[in-house]
Amino acid sequence: MTVKSESLQTGDVENTTSAVRRWYVLIMMMLVYTLSIADRYVVSTVLESIRAELHLTDAGVAFLTALPLAIFYVCLGFPISYVLDRSNRRNIVAASLVLWSAMTIFCGMAVTRWQFATTRIGVGVGEAAGTPGANSILSDYFPAFRRPMALTIFSLGAPIGAWLSYQFAGAIAVEHGWRSVFVVLGAPGVLVGLLVFLTVREPKRGQLDATADAPAPSLPNCFKFLWAQRSAVHVMVASALTALWGWGLIYWTPMFLQRTYHLDAGQAGDVTGAIHLYGGSVATVLTAWLLARPMFYDPRRIVWFMGIVVGLATFASVGIYWTHTLWVAKALFWVFIPAIYFYIGPCFGLLNNLAEPRMRAMFCAATLFVANLGNLIIAPMLVGTLSNWFAPEGINNAESLRLALLCLAPVGFWAAAHYFWAAKRLIADQERATGIKI
Repeated sequence: MTVKSESLQTGDVENTTSAVRRWYVLIMMMLVYTLSIADRYVVSTVLESIRAELHLTDAGVAFLTALPLAIFYVCLGFPISYVLDRSNRRNIVAASLVLWSAMTIFCGMAVTRWQFATTRIGVGVGEAAGTPGANSILSDYFPAFRRPMALTIFSLGAPIGAWLSYQFAGAIAVEHGWRSVFVVLGAPGVLVGLLVFLTVREPKRGQLDATADAPAPSLPNCFKFLWAQRSAVHVMVASALTALWGWGLIYWTPMFLQRTYHLDAGQAGDVTGAIHLYGGSVATVLTAWLLARPMFYDPRRIVWFMGIVVGLATFASVGIYWTHTLWVAKALFWVFIPAIYFYIGPCFGLLNNLAEPRMRAMFCAATLFVANLGNLIIAPMLVGTLSNWFAPEGINNAESLRLALLCLAPVGFWAAAHYFWAAKRLIADQERATGIKI
């Protein structure tokens, strides 16, 4: 191990900022991620209300609410990340947050299908820069062995954002209608975007790595390096399949609960809202604590851990949509829902350690591309189309949706397999990217 890499392992680096500033930036980036999740997934809480008002089938409402956002969010990730790896990331993240928050407000003002689709496109365009930019910034505030922990704290934004999307938004929808939830969740983002611009400092790229900060590589060279990092490919595929499995099921869960157990949007939100907030948060914090232990400095133990948990949680997800008993489903939600959060931070942290400093936003964009292709495009459309196909006489009901969700649930086993496969070359690939030996 080199002298520099030893100092990086202990965090004793002259050009690092104070611990207070590092954690302040981490909290601000977590808040950006919280608002991203809340504004993206709030639509699933009021999916049944939107479907009924606009006279849509299950496939139709999936197309309207998921596809416009997803296509632009997924496709713009690469060009925006190309800019992020070369420009001021703080400014781009702040501007993007203001944009998608404003477009979320406009979602609540839309009165036609085309207006709603257009505003969802705006949300997708804005959110394309948020997560890659935040990941890249945080990787220059925390050293390599702390990144999985820091990115796990960052991913607390997911359960908090989901709670806002489901329980908080569901209560608002019952009292004030589905349009009001978009206004209430969109408005704070404009203020937070200004706060990010005014208070977060752009860090020097690669300041906590042992490799020199070279000029940003061309896009073909970046993807050539990514393909050579086979452990990174497996981590990306594993995280994408986990998102397809977990978030794909969650997208339809409020509608499933409403139809199966005859609940309104607020009651359906109450079933899972606390689990998202408390179960997801505890799972994320516990994962962050575990990853900070010396035993997890070996990244192979991280992917083994994720594979085991996702595999076990897949059994619970099958049971949720199989049972006809609400209390059984509630109990199984406490296993399934935390599992769709704990993996996010470790995957981001591992990928940042498998990428060179000026490739990190692009690695993140590639991960988000395959993940959101699955959970924002394939899963909603697949479940909606299968529900239509299973529906008797073309009328969607609880049983048609149940069967469609049971077709998706076993994908979790596929995800678990890729986590285990990632371990084979993980040590060598991390050293190649960061210059730091384990």
